[in-house]
Amino acid sequence: MRRRFAALPAALLLLPLLAPASVAAGDGRPRPAATVTTSVETPPLYDDEDGGNASGDDPAIWVHPDDSDRSLVVATAKEGGLRVYSVAATELQSVAATAAPRADGVPGRYNNVDIAYGLDVDGTATDVAVVSDRYNDQIRFFAIDPAGADADAPLTEVTAPELDFLFSPDRETVAGDHTAYGLAVYQPRGGETYAVVTQEGSTTIATARLTTGPDGVGYSAVEHLAMPGEFPLPDGTTWVPCEEPGVEPQLEGVAVDRRTGTLYAAQEDVGLWRVPLPLGSGEPRLIDRVKDFGVHDAYDPESEECAPVDPEAPSYGGRNLTADAEGVDIWYGPGRTGYVIVSSQGDDTYGVYDLGGRNRSLGTFRVAGDGVDDVNGSDGLAVSNAPVGEYRSGLLVTHDEPETGPDADQDRDATGFSYLHWGDVTEALNLR
Repeated sequence: MRRRFAALPAALLLLPLLAPASVAAGDGRPRPAATVTTSVETPPLYDDEDGGNASGDDPAIWVHPDDSDRSLVVATAKEGGLRVYSVAATELQSVAATAAPRADGVPGRYNNVDIAYGLDVDGTATDVAVVSDRYNDQIRFFAIDPAGADADAPLTEVTAPELDFLFSPDRETVAGDHTAYGLAVYQPRGGETYAVVTQEGSTTIATARLTTGPDGVGYSAVEHLAMPGEFPLPDGTTWVPCEEPGVEPQLEGVAVDRRTGTLYAAQEDVGLWRVPLPLGSGEPRLIDRVKDFGVHDAYDPESEECAPVDPEAPSYGGRNLTADAEGVDIWYGPGRTGYVIVSSQGDDTYGVYDLGGRNRSLGTFRVAGDGVDDVNGSDGLAVSNAPVGEYRSGLLVTHDEPETGPDADQDRDATGFSYLHWGDVTEALNLR
């Protein structure tokens, strides 16, 4: 069954908009971003013919239940498929973006990935990498070998055939590319598993219940929610984020608090949302805004860029996120404590927010390289609170673009992923 909820009234956002969500020093000035250092990164991926059109985007961390040294990092590489890395950031497997198992299936473009634990696949509890496929507007599924990093091929596709499109009525519409984009897995108590998926070029979010059967892993019960795309401002005007014609302010990075069923979603040109699940069960709240929120821009078709109509116009934004707001994940502490981490792609930093209460902002940090390049233009990220190999306080993996390290060919479009100790972040920001 499919059901589309009506778009939320933008007027509901006025109160959150008037409440500043920034981190300031004692004299009221913005607190500078802390610096965290890493010396670990994956081999570069190249978005060209020789590199298999591989462009890194989003990682997920699979933690081995018995031996954390055998844990995996699974990352999307768009038309280049998936890459599987060890705890030491070495590449273990490259999975091609083959045609989807549909009569009209085409080679895929894998955008985001997350992990579902303990799905019943052929009568066996199986951990599964869940992937959004933009070129087929669907979800793809890859069983994880229990041996983890010791397996010859850690991932094997188990996608059921002839799955429905998530956002499109037919294949012709899929070609318009407003398709499956950001993705997160949600496993509430009771045994059911869901995927939350955003739509490229749209404000729409979908949820789908994952299913298993003799033909593989699939999904059903797709529901949609249209998030706001325009916002009232205190000066009486209405702000619509500037996009190219036919495109709405999209969301990508998503993560679900598994203990409360709360979705955290980054709307790239708007900010960070908190959305109750199931969709439509409560009012979403904009908990932080990008710095240029409310600045009226105009689109220039020649340059294909947006520029302020009035360069002197005030902004109603926060102080933590510079558009695009991208990757989102959650580090869990004891009880209901923890942190929401968001990549601020526009200024190469990351915002950290309290998982509880009103999601108070706790600071920002950037990642500097030690023998590798600094992390720039981060898109997706993933964090684990469980020990992963040498990362005893947890592992944070983040996308890096462009990859400019000593091992990268500077004449090619290179991307990669960097690993860092979560404990270094907590120390840099004086977190609990």
